[in-house]
Order: sequence, then structure tokens, then C-alpha cells
Amino acid sequence: MEPPIEINHSGVEDWTIVEIRGEVDVYTVPTIKQYMIERLADGHRRFVVDLRGVAFIDSMGLGVLVGALKRVQSVHGELKLVITDANTKQLFALTGLRHVFPIYDSVYQARRTS
Repeated sequence: MEPPIEINHSGVEDWTIVEIRGEVDVYTVPTIKQYMIERLADGHRRFVVDLRGVAFIDSMGLGVLVGALKRVQSVHGELKLVITDANTKQLFALTGLRHVFPIYDSVYQARRTS
């Protein structure tokens, strides 16, 4: 059975926009991790991860995002998040991850802010 997730990416200027739809949890973490590793292997270095289509995120999901951030930073890249859901924003605030990730309300805003 396929994990309940859909991941796509597109390029805008020198940014790779990774759009995730579905649930980011223990079942989908391997898919997300592999997807990000492949983008890095392809030479992508600047990412905006769009989580507007994410219905649920658990601690494993948070962990895969932290792991992706560390991988991106190890190659001197950038990773920003787009989050509009109030519950997800609260989760990032409660865990302290809002201080780790730059979080924006839109892909456009994330790309334009340094």
C-alpha cells in the first residue's frame, strides 16, 4: 500500500519548490527523506517546502524536516517552510522549531525574503 502522500517539485528562479500533500508521519517519512536526498543529489540547494497541503504532521514528520534542513545546510543551501494551518504553526511554536526554520505564509514570500 502506498503512503498517503503526494510530493512534487518545480523550479522558480534558483529555488526548488517542494510541495507536500497528505500526512507527514511515521509512514511517509521514508518517502520524504528519499525525495529530498534525490533533489540534493541532482544539485538543488535552495528549497521552499510547501506544507499548505499537509493535513497532519507527527514527531517523525518534524524529524524528517530537521534532517532535511541539516542535509541542505551541509551543502551551504537554504530551506524554508510555507505553513498556513494554525495547528501546524502552533506545533512548530510549541516544539521550538519556529526558531529553527524560516516559516512563511506563501511560496512567493519565502522566495523573496532573505
